[in-house]
Amino acid sequence: MAIPRTRPGNYPAVLSYGFRPFFLLASLQAGGAILFWLPLFYGDLDTQSAFAPVDWHIHEMLFGYLTAVVTGFLLTAIPNWTGRLPVQGTPLLLLVLLWLAGRMAVFFSGPLGWLPAAVVDCAFLLAVAAAAAIEIVAGRNWRNLKVLAPISVLFAANVVFHVEAHALGASDLARRLGIGAAIVLIMVIGGRIIPSFTRNWLARENPGRLPTPFGRFDAVAITISALALAAWAFVPERTGTGVVLVAAATFNAARLARWAGYRTTRDPLVLVLHVAYAFVPLGLLLAGCAALAPGSVPEAAAVHAFGVGAIGSMTLAVMTRATLGHTGRDLKASAGTVAIYACVVLAALLRILAAFDPGRDMLIHASAGLWAVAFLGYAALYGGMLVSPRLKARQPNRAPA
Repeated sequence: MAIPRTRPGNYPAVLSYGFRPFFLLASLQAGGAILFWLPLFYGDLDTQSAFAPVDWHIHEMLFGYLTAVVTGFLLTAIPNWTGRLPVQGTPLLLLVLLWLAGRMAVFFSGPLGWLPAAVVDCAFLLAVAAAAAIEIVAGRNWRNLKVLAPISVLFAANVVFHVEAHALGASDLARRLGIGAAIVLIMVIGGRIIPSFTRNWLARENPGRLPTPFGRFDAVAITISALALAAWAFVPERTGTGVVLVAAATFNAARLARWAGYRTTRDPLVLVLHVAYAFVPLGLLLAGCAALAPGSVPEAAAVHAFGVGAIGSMTLAVMTRATLGHTGRDLKASAGTVAIYACVVLAALLRILAAFDPGRDMLIHASAGLWAVAFLGYAALYGGMLVSPRLKARQPNRAPA
């Protein structure tokens, strides 16, 4: 469906669509937080957070960066689903300020107190879910209400994160629950956009085999995967959990193969979506092996396959494509865009390897540096597009009257 027009108003272009402020803030958060994380990890810097350093790092990646990207995506996609005008202007500004308040509340949760910080931080996802639900219901777009399920789980995981970190000093359950919700969201939304974008490009540029449409197989794969990730969240070391995780990995690898990604090598904007999704079965497989053979695979390998690989690569891929398309630019990847794709994928691979390497400092530093380059690079390449008005549509040449 064509992008709905925006409502005229006295607000800057950056507040005309949800992707604009949230993608920009997300990229700055991702790059800045990881640069802050390494000296924090080594004790050279400190936060005023009630969270332990590792918990602050994980929380800000999951409930800071990721929630900003998800919000930007939803506030931009829902108008296309419903045909309604987007959330913009003052309502959008209020959501942005609430997200920023959450980041400050978490950073200063020590002097502020863990409970007030939790209330401020958790209010953001609650507001996003409410805004999405109102728009979907008002547009009678009932089938897309399902996207609220993983958003609700993310909200619940954030609440549990604050409670668990305060009561136990660590957030083991909440971090797995949050990662699981994010991966299910990738399965649901990725299962829609990856074959769709692939089909559109192949039909135009490389006729032949097309992606298999969404069907019962996809529904079964998502269901098994959701159950596997729930088991991983609550009972990660059980043999049964390992079996269902490996089964989910197999289903998702088969699902990815059905989308004909190998035929898209000439378009980085499409290819990167397939590469990013490949980290989903890899993460499931690593988590399954860790459960079936304790000690053989560190949990950190699975966590970073999901976090840096699947979440990081997929969100960057979606941010670049959506920014180009929704600002009126051609869907073509520049050399800079290809470079930031390479950085985030390499960052994921190095961080997974670091989980297996006892002398891992060099790999961790390299991974963190590549991650920062990828997301700060996005801000540098796309920031101007995000804060500028949409380009006017090109008018076809007309013969003189």
